[in-house]
Amino acid sequence: MKTKTFKTLDEQIEILISKGLVIKDIESAKQVLLRENYFFLNGYRHLFLKSEEDRTFISGTTFREVHAMFYFDRQLRNIIFKNILIVENNLKSILSYVMSKNHGFKENNYLNPNNFVRDSKRNRQINDLIKKMKRQISVNGRQHTATAHYLNNYGYIPLWIVVKVLSFGIVGELYTVLQHQDQKEIAEVFEMDIYSMVEYLPILANYRNLCAHEDVCYMNKTQKDIEDTKYHKLLNIPQEEGEYIYGKNDLFALVIILKYVLNTDNFNLFINEVEYEIDRLAGKLEAITIDKVLRQMGFPQNYREIERL
Repeated sequence: MKTKTFKTLDEQIEILISKGLVIKDIESAKQVLLRENYFFLNGYRHLFLKSEEDRTFISGTTFREVHAMFYFDRQLRNIIFKNILIVENNLKSILSYVMSKNHGFKENNYLNPNNFVRDSKRNRQINDLIKKMKRQISVNGRQHTATAHYLNNYGYIPLWIVVKVLSFGIVGELYTVLQHQDQKEIAEVFEMDIYSMVEYLPILANYRNLCAHEDVCYMNKTQKDIEDTKYHKLLNIPQEEGEYIYGKNDLFALVIILKYVLNTDNFNLFINEVEYEIDRLAGKLEAITIDKVLRQMGFPQNYREIERL
């Protein structure tokens, strides 16, 4: 079995130079490697490699370019993360309103299995979900001012408060086991159908976690393709063998989802911030073009047009 050994900053620099990377300011590069970790290159260097077989860098590739890709991805994550937080807050607010209105807002209401879908096949999932909710309330309830206030003064936490301590993943799963009318009422606020809500929420939750843990974002692929949407057609996204080549399981699929779940002002601000970072990166690339990055992201050439659709 192969083993990895510790490499000093000087040794890391030597390895990169031996693979053809141009490093004009070695001391500055050392500081980047020290602060950001040599491993960061693994997620960003492949765009600059000659091929999968030849793992050396394209002639003229500089450390500055690879670091620019790293920084671009960080900025991208920050933009995506804050917008998913908006969606998360919106969903929690709408779900708690609908459930409280239709079934009651106390714990014996929103933790009552009878207030969820009547399907014997989902009983285990519902019971497990209720246990997860109780666990998060128990662990986090005293740590938040609002939840602690209700516990201390009223002895219970209403649903519109308890959603604050529930993870996005749990709230998304909760949506999948609500009664049909509750699902429909929530989906209509987003001007969507139930199927799309069920399809999109896990993807949003996964991206939220990815961004929170600083994983590579720009080339992330989802486990499942999203269904074709009107935006695939309106943008005239190219097809191969009858399947759209962009916007299915790539980062642009997330952009399409955000187009549905964010309001117009928030989405336009989101896409403008993404455009700014793409243009900024384009000005720092020399060995490759921004088009190569966009293809890896799954962004069609006319991606900007989605703002006006």
